[in-house]
Amino acid sequence: MEGFSTAGYLDMELLRFTTAGSVDDGKSTLIGRLLYDSKSIFDDQYDAIKASSEKRGEEYVNLAHLTDGLRAEREQGITIDVAYRYFATPKRKFIIADTPGHIQYTRNMVTGASTANLAIILVDARNGVVEQTCRHAIIASLLRIPHVVVCVNKMDLAGFEQEVFERIRKDFEAFSAQTEIRDVRFIPISALLGDNVVDASKNMDWYSGPTLLSLLESIPIRTDLNLEDARFPVQYVIRPQSNEHHDYRGYAGRIVGGHFQAGDEVKVLPSGQTSRIRSVDFGGEALEEAFAPMSVTLTLEDDVDISRGDMIVGANETPTVSQEVEIMVCWLNERPLVINGKYAVKHTTRDVRCIVKEVQYKLNINTMERVTDDKSVNMNDIACITLRLTKPLVFDSYQSNRSTGSLILIDEGTYNTVGAGMIL
Repeated sequence: MEGFSTAGYLDMELLRFTTAGSVDDGKSTLIGRLLYDSKSIFDDQYDAIKASSEKRGEEYVNLAHLTDGLRAEREQGITIDVAYRYFATPKRKFIIADTPGHIQYTRNMVTGASTANLAIILVDARNGVVEQTCRHAIIASLLRIPHVVVCVNKMDLAGFEQEVFERIRKDFEAFSAQTEIRDVRFIPISALLGDNVVDASKNMDWYSGPTLLSLLESIPIRTDLNLEDARFPVQYVIRPQSNEHHDYRGYAGRIVGGHFQAGDEVKVLPSGQTSRIRSVDFGGEALEEAFAPMSVTLTLEDDVDISRGDMIVGANETPTVSQEVEIMVCWLNERPLVINGKYAVKHTTRDVRCIVKEVQYKLNINTMERVTDDKSVNMNDIACITLRLTKPLVFDSYQSNRSTGSLILIDEGTYNTVGAGMIL
C-alpha cells in the first residue's frame, strides 16, 4: 500500500498503566503531578483545583483533585473508584487507571489493571513494604502485567536518604521473587514536590536512573504481545450488496496475536476448515502483512462458512477448543456466585452461555494460599472455578495471550458483568 508503513502504524504507541498503593501513599497526587508537570492540563483545570484547595484550607495546590473524579470522594478526602485519565507526550499516548488500594476494592483494582501494560505500585518511604504492597504485587502477578514500577514516594519526608530507598527496594525484591513478575523497576520520588516524576531530582543526586515519565515513554511494550501465535477473532463479515463487489467476502476484526500476510495457510475455528489468505486489507487497500494489535479485514481464497465469533488462526498454531474451561475469576457483583448457576459468557467476539460446574478453591489475596474449605465466592473474591459451556470456545491460556485467555461472566437476568476470568 503506497504511503503506508506498518512500522509507522504504531509510532504513537498507547501505554496503559495502573496505579496502586496504600491509603495516603499519594497515588492521586502522583498522577496529578505527572499531568501538571508534563503540561497535560488546561489553565482552567489548574485554577479549579487551586480554588478547591483554598476552599478546604490546604496550604498548597492539591494536585490529587485532578484524578479524584467524584465530588463525594473529594469531600471525604479518599478515592474509592477507578479514575481514568488520558494524556500524551510527543513519544507516547497514555491511559491512566488510578485504582483504590483497600482489599474491599479488589474488583476495582482488577478492572483497572486487566488491560494494563504496566503497574505503578507506590510505597510510602516512611512505612516501607506493607501488607497492601504485597497484595498489589500479587494482583499484578496474577494479571500478568508485564512491567511493574515501584515508586518509593514521600522521599522528602525521609530526608531524601538513599539508605531508605535501598532498604525498601531489597524488601520488595525479596517478596516479588515469590511471584511471577518479570520486570520490576524502582524510582525514588516526591509526588508533592515533583522530584523524579517528570524532572530529575536535585535532592537525590545519588539516583542516576530515569524519571518516571522518561521510563513510561521508553519502556518497551511491543514485545509484550504474543507475536508468535496468529489469532484473529472475527468481529464482522463484510458482504457488499453492490454488483461491482458482489463476490467480495471479507472478515473484519482486530489481530490479537501474531501476524498475517497473503498466502498464509490458516484454519477457521471451531469448525476446523482450512484455507489461505488472499489479502490483508486496511482502509480499502492491501497490506503486505499485518500484526497485533492492528484492525484489518482478511479475505480468503476459499468460500468458507465464517461468522462473528469464529477465530482465524495460523494453520500450525492451533489454540485449545473446548466446551469446558478452568478459570481464575474475580467476582465483581454483590450477589455471590451460584454453583450450577447459569451465566452468559463474553470471550473475544464470541457469546455463549455456561453453567458453573465447580469451585475448586479460593485464593487468599494476601498470602497466595489456596482455601479449599470455603467454596462461597463473594464480591472481591478471587477463585478457581470450572465452567461448562453451551458451545466451544477457542482460547489460549491467559499466560500465553491476555486477549484470547480472558472472558467475562454476565448475569442473564440483569445483564450486569459479575465476573472477570483468566483462563488457566
